[in-house]
Amino acid sequence: MPRVVHFEIQADDVERARAFYTAVFGWTFEDYGPMAGSEYWGITTGGDDEPGINGGLLGRPAAAPGAGYGTNAWVGTVQVEDFDATAAAIERAGGVVALPKTALTGLAWQGYFLDTEGNTFGVHQPDPEAR
Repeated sequence: MPRVVHFEIQADDVERARAFYTAVFGWTFEDYGPMAGSEYWGITTGGDDEPGINGGLLGRPAAAPGAGYGTNAWVGTVQVEDFDATAAAIERAGGVVALPKTALTGLAWQGYFLDTEGNTFGVHQPDPEAR
């Protein structure tokens, strides 16, 4: 059964967000920009021997919803074995592509979708050959 394996936080000011999460939770950040092809910080939220997942921090690619217009929230990512088959199942079930499949060079395929309620979620297929 596919599980949530990653979360993402979008920020208007990435440095301010990094400082906030470091101060509040002690999270650490690693520059994944060269792999992602844009500004992207990997977030480590704890040790591998502790429960929980790690995530990422990136600049907000679009305007955040205003007050009273729904949730401005973190995005959960689900790891799958076959990105294309999962994307097809999402569309058959009424979901739509939010951001298309993209290679995270040497790591994985990543894309984003909207569910039938307009909620964004990510799909991640590990693949060291992704280019």
